[in-house]
Amino acid sequence: MVTEFARDQWYVAAYGHEVGRRQLGRTILNEPILLWRTEDGRAVAMADRCVHRRFPLSEAPSHLVGDRVVCGYHGFTYGPDGVCVAVPAQQRIPRTARLRTYPVVEQDSFVWVWIGDREPGDTLPPRAPWLVSPEYATVCGMEPLNARYGLLVDNLLDLSHETYLHGGYIGTPEVAETPITTEVDEDEGVVYVSRHMDDAACPPFYAESTGIKGRITRWQDIEYHPPCLYLLHSRVAPVGSPPPAADGTDPHAFHVEVVYAITPSTDGSTYDFWAVARDFALDDEKVSDFLRESNRTVVLQDVTALNTLEQVIAAEPDRYQELSVNIDTGGLAARRLLARMAGSASSRAAAR
Repeated sequence: MVTEFARDQWYVAAYGHEVGRRQLGRTILNEPILLWRTEDGRAVAMADRCVHRRFPLSEAPSHLVGDRVVCGYHGFTYGPDGVCVAVPAQQRIPRTARLRTYPVVEQDSFVWVWIGDREPGDTLPPRAPWLVSPEYATVCGMEPLNARYGLLVDNLLDLSHETYLHGGYIGTPEVAETPITTEVDEDEGVVYVSRHMDDAACPPFYAESTGIKGRITRWQDIEYHPPCLYLLHSRVAPVGSPPPAADGTDPHAFHVEVVYAITPSTDGSTYDFWAVARDFALDDEKVSDFLRESNRTVVLQDVTALNTLEQVIAAEPDRYQELSVNIDTGGLAARRLLARMAGSASSRAAAR
């Protein structure tokens, strides 16, 4: 199995709090990457393999000395620009003794790394500002999948599975019963999927966190910014509450911004970064603890299902034909945009 990834793109490599003065290794698009911070706090991303005998610089006894990384196998030493500055037993340093470095942007609690051959220029990652807004409280985590990246994209673009896979947590019958609308902004490359439920059961995820008793109006508005960022704007209010005002204010509803960064690791594995930001009960640690554990449980249910699905797909013949229906329009649009992005990257590579 070889996956054609969209290159020359930004991908989330870590949360900012994960990157510090100890080396962190992550594999993104099959490339081993080392993450660390200089003494002045700047995040650095470079190839996680010594040029000498390929020992991972993220593995002990490799270590940091000031703003240099020392390989724990033979002592080759590198600066934050990837250039080797010390070689054992000789003064002359080979001209080719340098590691690839990757452009880094820290934004909205994420460390984004640019994976590709051309420079990003003025291109910046898409935003998830709720994760750092004082008007929201956020819980977050990351779970690895032993499944290909596209399976998680499909999963998140079709939330009808909440009814069946996540019943008792966030799923209710109305999620699967309510039709969706799908739109694609071809110029910006964004997929929008919406499901508005006017009268729905309140699942424990929202009943316990908001205190709502009884049935709710529940909106799910998805934005997928391929290849990496997924945003779910969730609006919950008691049935009969006034809708949002013309100026966008919405004081009668509770709002939850669910953010996923979907980062391919290898052809058959994925990093599932998740975060839940809310605009209510900001200082209530019990609510934070509940949402953290509940959302992690939901994510792990997805992980279990997708890991199983990966094994099934990997074992089946190429001629198998899957069936798609109306609930798949968002996922199919995402597949098309991702294929277009991957194709553009392949065309640029061929032109070189």
